[in-house]
Amino acid sequence: MRKIIGIGETVLDIIFRDEQPIHAVPGGSTFNAIISLSRSGVSTSFISETGNDRVGQMIIKFLKDNGCEAASVSVYPDSKSPLSLAFLNDQNDADYIFYKDHPHDRLDFTLPEINKDDIVLFGSYYAVNPVIRPQVKAFLDYAHERGAILYYDVNFRASHQYEVMRLTPNLLENFELSDIVRGSAEDFEILFKKNDAEQVYRSQIMFYTKKFIYTNAANPIQLFADNGLKKQYPIDKMETVSTIGAGDNFNAGFLYGMLSNGITRNQLTEGLSEQQWDSIVEQGIRFSAEVCRSLFNYVSPEFGTARKEELKQSINQE
Repeated sequence: MRKIIGIGETVLDIIFRDEQPIHAVPGGSTFNAIISLSRSGVSTSFISETGNDRVGQMIIKFLKDNGCEAASVSVYPDSKSPLSLAFLNDQNDADYIFYKDHPHDRLDFTLPEINKDDIVLFGSYYAVNPVIRPQVKAFLDYAHERGAILYYDVNFRASHQYEVMRLTPNLLENFELSDIVRGSAEDFEILFKKNDAEQVYRSQIMFYTKKFIYTNAANPIQLFADNGLKKQYPIDKMETVSTIGAGDNFNAGFLYGMLSNGITRNQLTEGLSEQQWDSIVEQGIRFSAEVCRSLFNYVSPEFGTARKEELKQSINQE
């Protein structure tokens, strides 16, 4: 069975509304997507690090309880697990403050098994952090050589804006390694001072990969792909409880859509049809909408159970 391997940070998200804490859940951008995929019947593995504290123990237990392989999560005895404070505004969008108390960043993990057409999900500051860059780059190179599909979510926070020049070489290496790149309007405004999707694609992305997804909050998703394919996908208006996991779960749904459509790396290289892209993006929108209906960062177990059955049926039809 094909797997999805995520690599990224783990945090405890403490969510505030009207300056009061209302909820706390394990989180992290790639982590959130991996939990949703695990709940949806996908075989998953996660590479990360935690501190040797109650938060770290809770995060590892949460991964295992949701069916995700956690053997590649390193626990460091002299570190405290990171925290993220998320302050919801009237539109239920969040501003963040991050607290990290690692004496120094490290990344020392056991490589999970990677086979042809498995998918690797990576992104955020974790994917460009200079301190752990040698280990992350070596892992991405290894996954690429093994025939995996690499999906990169840029997810670049304003808190790292002062580091853009220093991190650009790592960012471009990630573009070059990736089969698919996704980024938000905010990401590219911070990185390149550009807010037009096509301009971003033509000036920054297409030299490295032809497959690009541009998201912009509740505005239509824009897809750019092989053979000049360019398409917009509208987002239905809905009442939201929290948008914290919206982008992460778009990633989860998109990758679920790739698996349920049986998309291989060879097919990606040759170019997908418009109908295949439609089906994949639709799943991304579906997962994203589901997670906005709650304070959790991942799809509900009930939603995941329904997706498990769909995935079984689609695999049996192949």
